[in-house]
Amino acid sequence: MLTSLNELPQYKKNGPKLAVLTAYDYPTGRMLDEAGVDLLLVGDSLGMVVLGLPDTTGVTMEMMLHHTSAVCRGVKRAPVIADLPYASYTTPEMAVANAKRLMDCGAACVKLEGGVSVLPQVRAIIAAGIPFVGHIGMLPQSVKEEGGYKKKGKTAESIDHLIADAKALDEAGAVAMVLESIVPDVATQITSLVKACTIGIGAGTATDGQVLVTPDLLGSFPWFRPPFAKARADVAGETMRAVREYMADVKTPA
Repeated sequence: MLTSLNELPQYKKNGPKLAVLTAYDYPTGRMLDEAGVDLLLVGDSLGMVVLGLPDTTGVTMEMMLHHTSAVCRGVKRAPVIADLPYASYTTPEMAVANAKRLMDCGAACVKLEGGVSVLPQVRAIIAAGIPFVGHIGMLPQSVKEEGGYKKKGKTAESIDHLIADAKALDEAGAVAMVLESIVPDVATQITSLVKACTIGIGAGTATDGQVLVTPDLLGSFPWFRPPFAKARADVAGETMRAVREYMADVKTPA
């Protein structure tokens, strides 16, 4: 299991594939760390699966600082990636300042969305000595501008754009990059072109690792689950069962 970001090049070269999951609180972070997960992501997906927001654009820096601190209190080994939320990296100076705030919470690295268009911010973060993880393909923070969540890499123009983004982030010094909702063949191509570890979500199985939103894995958010996410537990069902059993005992005591 991974213990340091410095080990990522060896995983890229020799395997095994990286197993990455999201965490938003102390007990989840601690359990996933003890289970041996390679990397933990405090993702701005918490906006939807924890806070009930319609998308990630309502997540603030204060929310990310709150949840990153909670997760890092529970983690002893796995490097923690913390998301820079929507509108928190408009300029390079803002990107560095907010990245430092997340690192002060205990994160091992930070992630933001985009490629060529945010290269000045990425370079500034890396120049400040902060390990950086990229995120290309479908960008949840851009959902309003794009009018929904759309698969990337379906046209020659889209493929060229994705490859340019991946190469730019790689040359800037990203330690890893998330490839989200990208046509699998394109994700495979990107993985072969970059030195950084690629972490796929809805992008096929040929990336250097996979990430899932933990509530999707555990079945603890029953109201929506993306089609590529396999639930391996039914936490929501067990919670309902336990609550109803408790209620029955309270209302009809022996």
